[in-house]
Amino acid sequence: MDAVVLAELKARALNVRCDIVRMLGVARTRHMASSLSAADILVWLYGSVLSVRPSEPLWEERDRFVLSKASASPALYAALAERGFFDRDDLWGYRRLGSTLQAFADSRRTPGVDVSCGAMGIGPGISLGLALTFRNRTPQPRVFCLMGIRELQEGSVWEALIASARHRLSNLTVIVDKSDFRSMSESPNVWVLDSLAEKFNSFGWAAACADGHDMQSLNSAFESLPDDCPRLLIAKTVRGKGIPSLERETPTDEVALDSQTTDDLLKELEGRNDGGTEKKFGRGI
Repeated sequence: MDAVVLAELKARALNVRCDIVRMLGVARTRHMASSLSAADILVWLYGSVLSVRPSEPLWEERDRFVLSKASASPALYAALAERGFFDRDDLWGYRRLGSTLQAFADSRRTPGVDVSCGAMGIGPGISLGLALTFRNRTPQPRVFCLMGIRELQEGSVWEALIASARHRLSNLTVIVDKSDFRSMSESPNVWVLDSLAEKFNSFGWAAACADGHDMQSLNSAFESLPDDCPRLLIAKTVRGKGIPSLERETPTDEVALDSQTTDDLLKELEGRNDGGTEKKFGRGI
């Protein structure tokens, strides 16, 4: 990846993270940690991978993106605004009655959103249908799906993934946001993640691992995958990435932000230090 492009994408990612914090602070709502973990992936996709036209969101030949990880909807909104699909000021209406930006991405309301999301594990099945629809088109739109790590516990996900391999859908790429599991140790099948790439390889997918916060790593891993079968990109991420206190605390997404916490998080994200005692945000952001 060109150094100039890489520097621009990193700057965009910081803008997106700041907008996520501000957006959730204004709305007094949650999903901070899961949105921050996906921010770099989304900026990389919309900045250097997806063939899209922000001025023409319904362009027929565009690549399609499916957000299966619904909790990252704020990150998707911020990335779309940064890319120019709609005005950045629209972010501050997030979750308000009548807003184009609702809690979970809605294709009927929001420019740039190809598929509505919400139910855990719904993305791979929709992506399978889209990839099947487009595989005989010329030019052939590609389909990208971003999943959360917990979705791999859903049986419907594996049914869709196995069917995608059977049909050898070379226009389908699934990205798994493999966030730090320290806060999710209660999950019974965590052990399966240690051999995730091998599992996908065993039934016909090509798989590669990347640092989900390093766009050069994401790009290199993606380009290393063959183009004659469905592709899996395992992006290793950290929940709350970009805000050191959140990274250390491995926060959940259960508690809404207040105005003071929002200001403190922005200061930390932007590298500002007022010289006071560091605040512990705990597991509620």
